[in-house]
Amino acid sequence: MAAGSTPAIRALTQAKVSHRVHAYKHDPRADSYGTEAVDALAGKLGVVAEQVFKTLVIELSTGALAVAVLPVPNTLSLKAAAAALGASKAGMADRTRAEKTTGYVLGGISPLGQRKTLPTVIDDSALTWDRMLCSAGRRGLEIELAPADLIRLTAAVTAPVTSA
Repeated sequence: MAAGSTPAIRALTQAKVSHRVHAYKHDPRADSYGTEAVDALAGKLGVVAEQVFKTLVIELSTGALAVAVLPVPNTLSLKAAAAALGASKAGMADRTRAEKTTGYVLGGISPLGQRKTLPTVIDDSALTWDRMLCSAGRRGLEIELAPADLIRLTAAVTAPVTSA
């Protein structure tokens, strides 16, 4: 698969959004896809771990799926994410349902270019950076872009959604 062939990258290109794609060798034995991305790219690109964001699919109390985007080193507060998205509570989505709904495999789920666009909350720490990285829609592939562009393209809300 060519780097430019993921739905996430096509979405950015079609929207004429400035971005850079970074590839790294994915190790199928990696315990954490996010940590693997941080280890492979942070030092090389001159970014810190908190600028590399993971995409988690959650299920809201309404039964609907949604997306939470937060820094890799942090832990998602399901309660905060649910509140930001107008739900009473949330839990982690079933892997099969998340993959089928987004069109991506776990570890490569991007907030962009999903098969079915899901409500999205991005941790407000993203607003402190001029650039951030998130999945490009495939394990071993990250997109670097301005947080404001990701927020706009996903119609996301921003809120503090990490646990203290």
